[in-house]
Amino acid sequence: MKSLDALLRTGLLAVARSERVKALAVRLPLTASVVARFVPGETVADCLAAVRSLAAEGLSATIDFLGEDTTSPAQAAAVRDGYLEVLNQLARAGLTTVAEVSVKLTALGLGLPGGDELALGHARDICAAASAAGTTVTLDMEDHTATDGTLAVLAELRRDYPGTGGVLQAYLHRTLEDCGLLAGEGSRIRLCKGAYAEPVEVAHQTREEVSASYVACARVLLGGAGYPMLATHDPEMIAAVGELATRFDREQGSYEFQMLYGIRSDEQRRLAAAGETVRVYVPFGTDWWGYFVRRLAERPANLLFFLRALIGR
Repeated sequence: MKSLDALLRTGLLAVARSERVKALAVRLPLTASVVARFVPGETVADCLAAVRSLAAEGLSATIDFLGEDTTSPAQAAAVRDGYLEVLNQLARAGLTTVAEVSVKLTALGLGLPGGDELALGHARDICAAASAAGTTVTLDMEDHTATDGTLAVLAELRRDYPGTGGVLQAYLHRTLEDCGLLAGEGSRIRLCKGAYAEPVEVAHQTREEVSASYVACARVLLGGAGYPMLATHDPEMIAAVGELATRFDREQGSYEFQMLYGIRSDEQRRLAAAGETVRVYVPFGTDWWGYFVRRLAERPANLLFFLRALIGR
């Protein structure tokens, strides 16, 4: 039986896919004001301002140009061009030492006919631009149906761009094995819990199961020869990562913590002040609805924040 958190997540993710709800919500000034906590703006300039602010506090960034559910090759090419512009502006601003980009392959056409080659070509263009600018790319992970395709593209990109990062989601049953395969020398892997509603056949359903899987996966990555990127806001997981890093004699800087923009900012600064590398996931763009609702689905505290804002207005 699904837990209350799982049922809540399922409901919110259904809302994220509802064009009717989206059309209503995006017209409300209140929604925009609350979303600003999680999304710093719709333009590249807004994004760069957020990156500069984070850098001033000793924090790095990974930038997501929001977009998914691409329905045409032209739309996929436009997303690619958007990333190329972001990388160009990062280089001109001298921010490539503190910021990289995160890319969803479905936004680059992975789900279209012939999408494997289409997404690979666009991702290769982005990786080439990132390499020329002196930074890196991480391929975001999406729902379980895109896992094999995303990991296949990752393997291809690493032939020419070995610094390309990947993402694994601890709530999937397969992930512990994937961690073992991807914990090799130089491998950059972000480990997160997972933010999509997945069936019991492929994913753990309870908070306790997901947390146990997260720790097991972190143990494999931190015990390997790669560069783990531990994405979590959970105090128990943060403490577990610290203990595992000590157990495996991991020096600070040989791994990093990652957190979302606008969530547990005090903890981000605390970890950075303690000498940890902390990278903040900074999304921007006009297509922010799905991203925002998934942030509400991930943690009840986020939903409570949103409801308090509604009541307060």
